[in-house]
Amino acid sequence: MLENVSLTVQPGQRVAIVGANGAGKSSLFQLLLGQLAPEQGSVSLPGGCRIAHMAQEVKASSRSARDFVLDGDFELRRLEKELAEAEARGDDHAIAHLHGELDIHEAWSAPRRAESLIRGLGFADSDAERPVSAFSGGWRIRLNLAQALMRPSDLLLLDEPTNHLDLDACLWLENWLRKYQGTLLFISHDRDFMDRVATHLVHFDQKKLALYTGNYSAFEVQRSERLAQQQASFERQQARIAEIQRFIDRFKAKATKAKQAQSRVKSLERMERIAPAHVDSPFSFEFPVAEKVSNPLLSIRNGVAGHGDTAILHNVNITLLPGSRIGLLGPNGAGKSTFMDALRGTGTLLSGERTCGEHLAIGYFAQHQLESLDLDASPFLHLQRLAPSASEQKVRNFLGGFDFHGDEALSPIRSFSGGEKARVALAVIAWQKPNLLLLDEPTNHLDLEMRQALTMALQNFDGAIVVVSHDRHLLRNTVDEFWLVSDGAVKEYDGDLEDYERWLADRRKDDEEPPKRQVAEDGGQSQQGNGAGTVSADERKARKRQEAELRQKLSPWRKKQKTLEARLDQLQAQLASVEQALADPSVYDDRQKVKLKELLAEQTRLKRELDDTEAEWLDVSETVETLEAELAG
Repeated sequence: MLENVSLTVQPGQRVAIVGANGAGKSSLFQLLLGQLAPEQGSVSLPGGCRIAHMAQEVKASSRSARDFVLDGDFELRRLEKELAEAEARGDDHAIAHLHGELDIHEAWSAPRRAESLIRGLGFADSDAERPVSAFSGGWRIRLNLAQALMRPSDLLLLDEPTNHLDLDACLWLENWLRKYQGTLLFISHDRDFMDRVATHLVHFDQKKLALYTGNYSAFEVQRSERLAQQQASFERQQARIAEIQRFIDRFKAKATKAKQAQSRVKSLERMERIAPAHVDSPFSFEFPVAEKVSNPLLSIRNGVAGHGDTAILHNVNITLLPGSRIGLLGPNGAGKSTFMDALRGTGTLLSGERTCGEHLAIGYFAQHQLESLDLDASPFLHLQRLAPSASEQKVRNFLGGFDFHGDEALSPIRSFSGGEKARVALAVIAWQKPNLLLLDEPTNHLDLEMRQALTMALQNFDGAIVVVSHDRHLLRNTVDEFWLVSDGAVKEYDGDLEDYERWLADRRKDDEEPPKRQVAEDGGQSQQGNGAGTVSADERKARKRQEAELRQKLSPWRKKQKTLEARLDQLQAQLASVEQALADPSVYDDRQKVKLKELLAEQTRLKRELDDTEAEWLDVSETVETLEAELAG
């Protein structure tokens, strides 16, 4: 998977790891964990390095969710065990010593910290007492993540941590990781998540590792500049840019309608610049629309939605027209999936009138849809069953857009990965030509290139879309308006994703900082959480004044950070140009000695300046993060 590669990660860096499925990303984690040995070369870690790793599976257990998360702190559990043994044998000296060790380890605050992690990842307060076995697979993965975050560590390894999270939990995790003091390596297919968290990026490409400075957007720009200098894919690249331009032309007329539409146009314009970074994607498909379309497609009047005798949503009044493009927002548990089921007509609409257009054709995708696939059937057979008269070549051509070729298109899907099964499910939906797409977290298990292809296909879809997703890039580029599901209602949301993030932050009840131990006036010790007391008007004024001072202090650092990022991009481009010139065999001709000498000197100068600028950027970024953390706190 990797040949003759070298990579150095500095302490405190947050490194996103990207590359095609099967390139070796998870194997890199196995190397660092000592579960895999290199065939040649070496892997070294600092002495005494504490590693925390997020497990991908968890067995059913009768332990409570809180205890399961606390189990992540091995040292805490060891000290607790030794204390119990010392108490059992009545060893007062050992008991006193262990109480001191537990106090240093802040064991008194551990349950509170575990509960904060659980709440942050979307669990209800009452879930802390429930056994692990009571949760479904996706929620157990969240508990695995909480357990990894609970473990004190110098190096944190996370493999697709957002895969089973909703948008709220993603935003919480971003903030937590930005404050993490150790070194972070994480595999992700969520570009917004990487943009917000990563300081560096490692790209697996053709059995090599390439280290980029900056986040995913910076990587796209740098890689597209490199690829743009290569002419082999020029024609395909131009075709993709022309396609994106058509999307821009199509949606610019709507830019004045809403704040999020303007954001979407900006994102589309940026996509033209980064398109070459995805020019070699193996995916290219579309959602053909049904021949006949009703107007309206679907409406619900005076609806009440819920489960059994429990009503979750009241007074639901919505209409979906052809071309409607809706993104659903709302806190975890507010009823987004319940609302989607009501749109589908699957029984969650307890009362009210649901009216379907004569030609309504729904295409529905959710994670449990993967379970309804026939594991013994091939992708080809799944489509052939839906259209027995379709020619073999037509089916194969259609599957090729989802990167199912040759024998793979005819293989039973039982051994397929989660991402491959998700692609089969999307192919089945597209094959049926829906005019209303209901998508509940469609990007789970999909890699970056497939997410990009799905985004492009949805942009070109002429039917209606209602989507729930934690992938903000997908939302920005496929929906025209947002509906908010909250407090028992579904209503239009007049804002964009940034507004929604601020709205969530105002609502969030759990405190992200651990409780602090304070010395009481009587000399004893008391425990206080973050938001427990009453704040006076003078304290509020002082806090606002302090926040204003911090923002004023932060502004020039952010400006300097952006200047350095622009300079890094410029230096990378200049260095790539010089190295391309050095790759020309003619420059080594005797008549080109002067030019060769100049190029080598320029290469050395650029590399030195690049290293110095990167070091300065790291220092400035650390200052920015520190000030942002103070402002957030």
